[in-house]
Amino acid sequence: MVKLITDSGADLPEKLTKEYDIHIIPFYFYIDDKEFRDGDLSLKEFYDEMRAGKKTKTAQLTYMDLRETFEHYAKEQESVIYMCFSSQLSGTYQTACMVKDELLEEYPDFDLEIIDTKCASLGQGMAVYRTARLLKQGYDKESLLRAARFYAGHTEHIFTVDDLKYLERGGRVSKTSAFVGTMLHIKPILHVDDGKLIPIRKVRGRKKVHKNMFEIVKDRGINLDKQVIGINHGDDYEGANKLKEMIADNFGTQQFVEGMIGSVIGAHSGPGTLSVYFLNEFPEEFQNVFDYE
Repeated sequence: MVKLITDSGADLPEKLTKEYDIHIIPFYFYIDDKEFRDGDLSLKEFYDEMRAGKKTKTAQLTYMDLRETFEHYAKEQESVIYMCFSSQLSGTYQTACMVKDELLEEYPDFDLEIIDTKCASLGQGMAVYRTARLLKQGYDKESLLRAARFYAGHTEHIFTVDDLKYLERGGRVSKTSAFVGTMLHIKPILHVDDGKLIPIRKVRGRKKVHKNMFEIVKDRGINLDKQVIGINHGDDYEGANKLKEMIADNFGTQQFVEGMIGSVIGAHSGPGTLSVYFLNEFPEEFQNVFDYE
């Protein structure tokens, strides 16, 4: 039996992590220098704090967080796959690899594979979720590893932010760009390319954002009627529902994974962020992952 682990950077809804028995390691975040771990605050409280002007920042998983988690399964002699948050956005992957090397000296038979998904938020989560579905269907570890790498490599992340100041604080855009963009009501549309955040469009006004995001889904997606598509948001239920309706009405998509963007991602993207995640290539080897449950 294989144990699937990920971190809270995946933003998977708790319902799915419980249903598929996915082990989540929670990241750290800070509000005005007070430390929390993902799950300590409701996401509504978190975004309200941001709107109130509180300063937020995050920290990667520690050596001990990862060691304690991995060593537990080493002692149980379980086979493990850890699908990790993008190495381009966090040092967690490098720390996990260091922990693995040290543990193998004590537990030489420990079967641990660490995958740098180069994904973030529900993009990472959807790759984990799809892999978990195959695990539940009885696929062996080698097949699961192929699937995990395929899904991580072919999951599109399309997102927008409502206020550029949060990306500016995290060093994702310059102060000048953030100031000018705010003055001109510019809403960037970004994607994740090889684990990095890359702007792909600039839209003036929130009303045009949904149309542009929909167009990108149409241009890049494949077999959208058969996919389970991920949509999450930074406390913007109205925007998320509008985008979901556009996709369902135009492509016939029937299944979605929906939720709020977690504290670790939200600390850098801010309230009003809206994201959609889908596959850009059809995995012939794992077609039945698309079968509706």
